[in-house]
Amino acid sequence: MRWTIKPKPEQKEIEQLSKALKVEHLVAQLLLQRGISTYEEAKKFFRPQLSDLHNPFLIKDMDIAVERIQKAINNEENILVYGDYDVDGTTAVALLSSYLLENYPNVATYIPDRYDEGYGVSLKGIDFAEDNDFSLIIALDCGVKAIDQVNYAKEKGIDFIICDHHRPGKKLPNAIAVLDPKREDCEYPYDELCGCGVGFKLIQALASTKGDAIEEIVPYLDLVATAIGADIVPITGENRVLAYFGMQVINSNPRIGFKAIINQIKKKELTITDVVFIIAPRINAAGRMKHGQHAVNLLTETNLSQAETFAAEIEKFNTDRRDLDKEITEQALKQIKEHKEEGRFTSVVYNENWHKGVIGIVASRLTETYYRPTLVFTKSGDKLAASARSVKGFDVYNALEGCAECIEQFGGHKYAAGLTLLEEQYKVFKAKFEEVVSESIDPKLLTLELNIDMQIEMQQITPKLMRILKQFAPFGPGNMTPTFMAENVQDTGYGKGVGEYEKHLKLSLTQKGSKPIGAIGFNLGNKIGQIKTKNRFDIAFTLDENEWQGNVSLQLKLKDLK
Repeated sequence: MRWTIKPKPEQKEIEQLSKALKVEHLVAQLLLQRGISTYEEAKKFFRPQLSDLHNPFLIKDMDIAVERIQKAINNEENILVYGDYDVDGTTAVALLSSYLLENYPNVATYIPDRYDEGYGVSLKGIDFAEDNDFSLIIALDCGVKAIDQVNYAKEKGIDFIICDHHRPGKKLPNAIAVLDPKREDCEYPYDELCGCGVGFKLIQALASTKGDAIEEIVPYLDLVATAIGADIVPITGENRVLAYFGMQVINSNPRIGFKAIINQIKKKELTITDVVFIIAPRINAAGRMKHGQHAVNLLTETNLSQAETFAAEIEKFNTDRRDLDKEITEQALKQIKEHKEEGRFTSVVYNENWHKGVIGIVASRLTETYYRPTLVFTKSGDKLAASARSVKGFDVYNALEGCAECIEQFGGHKYAAGLTLLEEQYKVFKAKFEEVVSESIDPKLLTLELNIDMQIEMQQITPKLMRILKQFAPFGPGNMTPTFMAENVQDTGYGKGVGEYEKHLKLSLTQKGSKPIGAIGFNLGNKIGQIKTKNRFDIAFTLDENEWQGNVSLQLKLKDLK
């Protein structure tokens, strides 16, 4: 790992903010590094308010979308709520469909089959709408590039409203309304919403037109917080407000579907990290292993015993997904070794039998191992489909644009994308992708960077500091858990490897005679030799709490040591 310490703000700024907020210099420095330099900004950060949410009508086409939905309701048209099969898409579909169904019965949901229809708006979905007399489709978390599909629907007399957050192409679909904060002509003040976030802005607009207060739609924020965490969008600005109140809903009064999942995992207080690693994979498993509609059914269910049946099904999908993911990752790593590709700038692997539902996870695993832009391909119908993942600081979407002549279709973000191509183009694409990346990537980005907020002394680590740091949550991109470093620490002699194959490291650390603090280093068990000799070493860590037999104590969560 490459340790990078963030620049320290001016001492004068630290002192001013410390005085204004009556906090220690350490806390003031952390806030300044997050772009918070005044009392007012700190108040917004620590105490988000629903009034901080922007007016939804600032999104381009929002007034047109609201008017078209109201017209559909007045004319008793059938409305189809259509969304992608991942967490962002299924939560968005659950959110909008359940909101509309509160007052209007002619609403149904549609999630495309990952294997049969692929990503985004499908012709099969439009045929389903025509066959069942739907005259309005509202697409969530997809659609901004669906130019041909929207034209196809128009020929059949079906209107489209698109709620997306992906980067549009050069041309927008000919829809009634395209709600996407990333549109160049959209002046909405915050363009990092997830798909479910754009869906929430639509129900906020619909609610305000009816004269309902924002508080009326707060119960929907458990879905939005889950999508924000799962889709790895920045937890800054408006997303921070949505995630903050969404986590309150999850922990105090979650919808029945979430309750059923939480009852299975038996955890009292969930953080957004728990949502990302516990709730989101289960929701995702439905679309990966079976069909995304299972997730929508769970998230819209109002009967607990029925929801628990759905949650048990989804738990089984998740177990199967984990087994497959492990098996395919092993095969992919073996393929890279056998083809002697360790020295390349990219990892591109293909097996026609790999399960399409887990190639995105496998791409993430390979990126963790080799730390370079990665694509995992499998056969999908008569084409190949791939999931792409990138390393921090490198835009894989732009790299794919540089290979556009070999690709049939692609879409996504800076760090994650999906694409399809013809099988005969695979070798050409693989060579072109390696060429584009090798010519455009800064080689230092191929070593994992560990961003450290600041160096501190062990004696500064107190329960009071922990209480303040907890208020920095919810954490995520743009507001990561503060990472510290401490120099010349020493194990007090209790250091040992723990867990299966002793792959984790458990220590009791001290520095210059400070009081010992417990530390856990996941996957750092191989460093035990350097610890045992009573050597002094530097550590990078976050602060954590360890609960054991009802007692809570501070502990360091080691990220690296050297």
